[in-house]
Amino acid sequence: MTMLFALEIHYEQDVVQARQRTRELAEQLGFDTQDRARLATAVSEIARNAFQYAEGGSVEFYVEGDPHIFQIRVRDRGKGIPHLSDVLAGRYISPTGIGMGIVGTRRLMDVFEIESLPGKGTTILLGKALPMQALTLTDAQLQQIREAVMERSPQNPYEEIQRQNQELLQAMAELRKREEELNQLNRELEDTNRGVVALYAELDEKANSLQKANELKTRFFSHMSHEFRTPLNSILSLSRMLLARMDGDLTPEQEKQITFIQKAADGLSELVNDLLDLAKVEAGKIEVRPSSFTIGDLFGTLRGMLRPLIAQDSTVALIFEESDRIPPLYSDESKVTQILRNFISNALKFTERGEVRVKAAQIDGSVTFSVSDTGIGIAPEDLERIFEDFVQLESHVQRRLKGTGLGLPLSRKLAELLGGMICVESTLGKGSTFSLSLPTSYPKAIDTPHLQPPLLPLKPADLTVLAIGSHAETLLGGPHLQASRYEWISVRTLERARQVLQQLRPAVIVLDVLLESQGVGEFLQELEAEAATRTIPVLVVTSPEDEHRALGLGARVVLIKPIDGLTLLSEINSVISRGTTQRVLLIDDDAASRYVMKQWLAGVPVEILEAKSGREGLAIAQREQLTAIVLDLQMPEMSGFEVLDRLKRDPITQSIPTIVRSSTQLEPETQSSLAKQSIAILSKETTSQTTAIAQFRNALIKGGLVFKV
Repeated sequence: MTMLFALEIHYEQDVVQARQRTRELAEQLGFDTQDRARLATAVSEIARNAFQYAEGGSVEFYVEGDPHIFQIRVRDRGKGIPHLSDVLAGRYISPTGIGMGIVGTRRLMDVFEIESLPGKGTTILLGKALPMQALTLTDAQLQQIREAVMERSPQNPYEEIQRQNQELLQAMAELRKREEELNQLNRELEDTNRGVVALYAELDEKANSLQKANELKTRFFSHMSHEFRTPLNSILSLSRMLLARMDGDLTPEQEKQITFIQKAADGLSELVNDLLDLAKVEAGKIEVRPSSFTIGDLFGTLRGMLRPLIAQDSTVALIFEESDRIPPLYSDESKVTQILRNFISNALKFTERGEVRVKAAQIDGSVTFSVSDTGIGIAPEDLERIFEDFVQLESHVQRRLKGTGLGLPLSRKLAELLGGMICVESTLGKGSTFSLSLPTSYPKAIDTPHLQPPLLPLKPADLTVLAIGSHAETLLGGPHLQASRYEWISVRTLERARQVLQQLRPAVIVLDVLLESQGVGEFLQELEAEAATRTIPVLVVTSPEDEHRALGLGARVVLIKPIDGLTLLSEINSVISRGTTQRVLLIDDDAASRYVMKQWLAGVPVEILEAKSGREGLAIAQREQLTAIVLDLQMPEMSGFEVLDRLKRDPITQSIPTIVRSSTQLEPETQSSLAKQSIAILSKETTSQTTAIAQFRNALIKGGLVFKV
């Protein structure tokens, strides 16, 4: 349960404030306008009852349960409600209307509980389920909502009453409008109901006829394509044998005749293939085989396919613009290639001179491929016709180069099958641009990898931790881990983890998945089999009953759930620093302060180095291999601010985790600036020795030191 706000009701304006706070909290929690009005009205009614009949009370707002429910508890210290069962049943009639408010409020809420004891007062619990978009609110987000509402000053009570009246008028107007629309709709339905029944019967008959005709067409295309393929393959094979002179030499006239035969067979074969693909798409029998591939590999394949077409006409340049920053796609590579190949071959066919340029660009969650040419262009009235079956536009180029008229219709159907779309822009005499927009991940994939941009760690490779599992993001979401020295990468699937391991070598792998899940054992065996990944420690987060199984599969360390961030961080520090000496540098001009910190580290296997000035500390940091630095801000000659700035600008020392200690209260701007350069900011003014030691050690754990927590 997370408390959001509480207030006492002593005066009339407190009732108004209860309504204001209800509406503000409901708005912060994502409720729509109508639900905000319902909540505010319900709380206002119950709070007013507490004021009128019990001379005061209290109102508490909080979020509880899973899924979350916004709850309001109103307590009073009155005499209780007599005849409570009659009130709830709607049988009690009071001249003051006390029963009507309770019954009405009950209808507005998802949760309504009431307890009233004679002489002990009444407690009423109201609740409403949070909207879908607010069901995943974290405790930190709820705390932010609480602080935001507490910072707001109460509005003028008269303004609140005016706003309440406006809401009521608006609700009445909407109800009146809906009533009028409903009456009009009923009249229209009465007028058209009989005609609709007859239309349905006629439409069913026509739909059946169209479906049968479409099935016959698809079956004809499919059978014809299969029947044509065998003789066409024979003609092509025989013509190639003859042109290769396998059975003797040919006369020039015979070579010309056989070449004509081969070209005719190639054209017919292309038509048959397009018809077969079109029939499969329309029949819903074409299969999408998604896989992960890069734009660079796709463009390389297209270059190889289209090289013969480029060689035929050196007056047209085919240019591919490289797109290394676009993440891998998860779609059917062969179908994407087929669409782009059709675009490019058409562009080369209808461009007599100039260039054909192919490029790709990422826009939000999709990738758009474009093929632009400097060819003859397309008239505006023909931009839609070119996507109709067998349509070929008349032009001097078309007369010379025949086609099937099925390439673009097939490409559009394939694009829609992959969840994308095709667009075209063209100007007569200047050229055309065909675009294919696809989602980065095929929408209907059963197991889609969690695709992300190429992962380039912001910190050194030996400080990268790869966490795998559906709860990995939650596991790494704590403040201890996010503020530590490590670069955290979280993925949900083992397939995505394999992709990450192809790009970098993390220092540690944290595996938070069910050990009986498919592929876990195989994944751990792959890590052990590869020389590049064999040395990466694997920490398995699992339940107590799976501890021995995890060790048997090859885990270096097994952590038992539930596990807190500091424990996980300490274990990661342990496996990374195994075999190395832990060194901590204390930079502080106060010898007593250095002595106290050394005492806090008593019993910890760490070598402590001391510097009584900023210059001395910088010199030690440059020549020694340090695990962490503890830096005092207030020092003579060179302040801690200057020391920190030099540490972070020096390539030798910039990656050393730094913990800042200050004896004065820092301004928010200063604290924000220091937070970007350090992993923790500690105050010397902590009154509790136990708290000071715990904060100091926790900060050192974030810096990479090994403690048992």
